Amino acid sequence: MLTWHIEALHLKLKYKIKAAACAGEDRVNFLVQVSDGSLSGFGEAAPQVRFGETPELLLQQYQVLLMAGLVLVKNLEDLHQLLLEHQPINSLRFAVEAAYIHYYCQLKSLPVNQVLGQRPPHNQPTSFSLPAMEPELALAYMQQQRINRFCCLKLRVTQDTDVELVNKLLRASERPVMLEGSESWSDPDKLLAFLRSLDKDQVISVEQPMPASQGYAYAHLKNKTPIPIIADESITHEADFELLREEFHGVNIKLMKAGGYLNALRLMREARKYGLMTMIGSMVETSLGIWCAMQLSSGFDFANLDGFLMLTEEPFKLVKEQNGILYLK
Repeated sequence: MLTWHIEALHLKLKYKIKAAACAGEDRVNFLVQVSDGSLSGFGEAAPQVRFGETPELLLQQYQVLLMAGLVLVKNLEDLHQLLLEHQPINSLRFAVEAAYIHYYCQLKSLPVNQVLGQRPPHNQPTSFSLPAMEPELALAYMQQQRINRFCCLKLRVTQDTDVELVNKLLRASERPVMLEGSESWSDPDKLLAFLRSLDKDQVISVEQPMPASQGYAYAHLKNKTPIPIIADESITHEADFELLREEFHGVNIKLMKAGGYLNALRLMREARKYGLMTMIGSMVETSLGIWCAMQLSSGFDFANLDGFLMLTEEPFKLVKEQNGILYLK
């Protein structure tokens, strides 16, 4: 019989984050472990308040899974049936599935990517998200931290962001820039005017600028915008790709939102079938979560896997960054 364990990871951020999914300077993630007494597998959960996930709810649902027979699981099919019947929040589902798959891979002496039917992970360039600060402060930060070592920069913008300051940052940057809207815009016409005022050759995308509930506004905007629009909050563990194709040019798939390796792969294949660009992203996670994402990243068009770089102290050291490239240890 397998033994399961969960513990809290209290994480400190290098700087304060302001986004639709999270805010503040501290995080509580969770480490899930499954063991047979000799071999162990680990998974990470990063609960997201934006989707109704809290540490308290995660721990309650973990206890439900234990009482429902988690310790009796004998194979991946058993596990998926249990998760289907009790449906925990997506971040916990991912942590439990990942822990079991990692344990199984050790037991069978198989690499994770092979079990998932993916190419071996490679050294992965990643974009880097600038801290939530005014563009003029971001200019100084870029120089101090050598941020131009990354292949692409990510800048958070809102409907109150000054266009001239953004353009000033673009002129100072040596890299293309992705904009992160974090559902902060409400008026699609004002958003369109903002996007048209930017250098479309340097701004490669804007991510979820309006709330996910404004599907009609996204459909209205898609064929008018000079800058591709990427879905983030509009895609979780499930998605209507018929609608997404009419509203967005691409999707940002995160393992914590998808609820597992296998569902993330399903979402990626569906997105490609509907002609959407694909990005694999991350929440604020340790290198364990990033290591997991790198098992799939070769199948995506872009990677934004900088979540572990936001931590003052990263506990696992499974991934290192050098010159903007991620390497598996």
